Amino acid sequence: MTVGHIGINVNNLEISKKFYIALFDFEVIAESKEAGRKYAFLGNNGELLLTLWEQSDKKFSDSTAGLHHLAFVLKDMEELKSFEEKIEKLNIEKIYENVVAHSKGAESGGLYFLDPDNTRLEVYVKKGLKGYKPAKSNASSCGFF
Repeated sequence: MTVGHIGINVNNLEISKKFYIALFDFEVIAESKEAGRKYAFLGNNGELLLTLWEQSDKKFSDSTAGLHHLAFVLKDMEELKSFEEKIEKLNIEKIYENVVAHSKGAESGGLYFLDPDNTRLEVYVKKGLKGYKPAKSNASSCGFF
């Protein structure tokens, strides 16, 4: 079994759609601009990965049950560095200033940042971060922001 796609409620479909397309190079697979039924299906090479639904009137809250964060795995350190540059260029709000390991001694880790509705996002590599430190010495970098 694998995850088919992730659906996220957003405040403004156009702003969120532009964000995810600019950052992840997603293509629009399908969308509706009908009032009260706005959505966008985003993905790569026709494969659906993310759905955005304009059904929210509040920012993401870490104090309610539901999504904790959304993580995307990258193929290697080169791609992670490319994302780091893109996040800087797009002036995206970061949770941690730099690349961090998932935990002490881990070779996996990545970048943590926020989308336009404050949904917490992560891009990470499974290996290649030997010597990088976690954001917190006593907890997982992606567990307790």
